[in-house]
Order: sequence, then structure tokens, then C-alpha cells
Amino acid sequence: MGSTRLPGSQTDPRRYWAGLGLGLSIGAGVAVQARVNGELGERLGDGVAAAAISFGSGLAVLLLLLSVSPNLRAGLGKVRAALSADRASVDSGRAEPRLHWWHLLGGLCGAFFVASQGLTVVMLGVTVFTVAAVSGQLVSSLVVDRLGLGPAGRTPVTVWRLVAAILALAAVTLTAAGRAGHAVAGPASDLLRGTPTAILIILPALAGIGLAWQQAVNGRVGAVGGPLSATFTNFAVGTVALLLAEALLRSRSGWSMRFPSEPWLYLGGSIGVVFIAAAVLAVRWIGVLLLGLTSVAGQLFMSLLLDLIVPTGPGLSVTAVLGCTLTFIAVAVAAVRPAK
Repeated sequence: MGSTRLPGSQTDPRRYWAGLGLGLSIGAGVAVQARVNGELGERLGDGVAAAAISFGSGLAVLLLLLSVSPNLRAGLGKVRAALSADRASVDSGRAEPRLHWWHLLGGLCGAFFVASQGLTVVMLGVTVFTVAAVSGQLVSSLVVDRLGLGPAGRTPVTVWRLVAAILALAAVTLTAAGRAGHAVAGPASDLLRGTPTAILIILPALAGIGLAWQQAVNGRVGAVGGPLSATFTNFAVGTVALLLAEALLRSRSGWSMRFPSEPWLYLGGSIGVVFIAAAVLAVRWIGVLLLGLTSVAGQLFMSLLLDLIVPTGPGLSVTAVLGCTLTFIAVAVAAVRPAK
């Protein structure tokens, strides 16, 4: 009888399966946040502004935590010390694992993803954007794991992992093609109007590549200072980047904007704090590719539930159900494989 083993046998099995569960929960949180931020972007008529508000509100929550949490302040102190540690101190065990300044730039990838969404979705469509972004994320996840850029260390590119990535991409393509999707026009969408599609599609692909790198470097920071320290740096960098981008866009189109009064439209940042912190833990236990696969599966599953409970478009479709099922098969293929 063939036995099975977990990829990365050095990982505690309990943490491994907890990481898979966290990945699914993260995807569910992303789907809820996308629904909230999408509604806010539609009300504002500006998806980048909605993202800036989401990042900013998340940073405000973390600043409040910073004022009352000694653990968060200590974690940020460890991150600062690791940035200045020399290699000899690290090798001798007198200092935390060394960090480089670029490990703190994970939030730029989240900001770039949102900005590219605002720039290209109206012209490319939701389907093309989603498939290009997920393609970039899956390819980048395989490379990041192979190079050992994340805290889980090196993971080889195997046939099983390649098959899982292909299945997940097919699932996302099937699901996205069966959904109408809604794109919010705004000042960002006018910036690249008239650009050839072949060039525009590069932006979401690069954004997807950046998401995998973001998970890896956030995990590195979290391994030194804890999940909240990595989340804090992610939101601080992302907020600054999005505010600068929105200021540039508004300098061209004007500053008038009417903010909706419903409080729930401003919860996207708080939701993001939770799933970014969870991702910092999960990536240490299951690696970048499995985190990407499980989060995509959780996102599709929660999207199905939201379409049933609070539909905003044509509702549930057969292709969406098939795509979600295929994604869970992809997770199973990547998570458990025959032992040699």
C-alpha cells in the first residue's frame, strides 16, 4: 500500500494542517473584504480611493494596538534590531535572523495589486484581470518556494505541485469566465486608456507575481517580530503608496468626493489586518504555493456563499461551483502526495 507524507516533512503536522485551515480562512476573508471594498469603490466612483481608505483604516487599528500592546512594540524593536544586525552576530546566535530593508516592502505589492486593478479592469474585464493575476501568483509561488525566499525554506518544484497549479489556474479561469463581474470606472481607468491589451495584461500578471513575493517577505518579518509586526509594516508601506497614487490621480481629475455614511463600508481594513496576520503564520507552516492555493479555494468558496446569501449580480452559476470544486482538488493534489 502506498503511504502519504506532508510536503516539507520538517513541519509539525498539526501546524501544517492548521496552516491549510488558515489559508482557507484567509481566502474567505479576502472575498468578504473584496465585496466591502468593491461596494465602497462603487459608491466613491474610485477603486484606488477605496483601497487607500481600507489600508488607512487598517493602519489606524494597528496604531491603536501599538499604543496598548507591549508585545507589538517589542516585536517592532526586534525587526529594527534585525535590520541592523551584522552577519557575524546572527551566525553566532547573538542576534535575530538578519533582515534586509526590502523585506519591509511587502505592502507595496498589495498597493500595486489594487492600483493595477483600478488601472486595467475596466479595459481588460474582470475575467482577464483575474486569470492574469492568478497566473502570475501561481508561477511566482513555485519560484519563491524553490528559491527558499519564504520562512518555510526551499521546496522543490515537483510534478504534483505543477499539476496543482495548473488545476487551480483552470478552476479560476472557469469560474471567472462564468461570472459577469463588475468594474468600477474612475480616474485610474482613464490613465492608460488606449494602451494595447497585450501591454495592459502585463500589469495584473506582475501584480500576481508580487502577491507571492509579499507573502514570502511578510513571513520573513513575522518570523523575527511576530505576525502583528509584519502586518504593521505591510499596512504602513501600503497606505503611504496608495495615498501617493491617489494624490497623483486626483491632481489630474479633481478632489471632489462624496463619502457614504454606512459604517460597514469601512470595515475592509480591519478584515485585512486579520487575514494578513494569519498569512504571516500560515506561510511559515505550508509555504507560499500552498498558501496561494488554499486562499484561492477559500475565496471562491466564500464568493459562492455570498452569491447565495447577499447576491449582487446574476447569482450562483454552474461554472462557479465547478471551478470551486476543481480548486479544492488542486489543494488536495498539492497538500498530500505519494511518498517515495
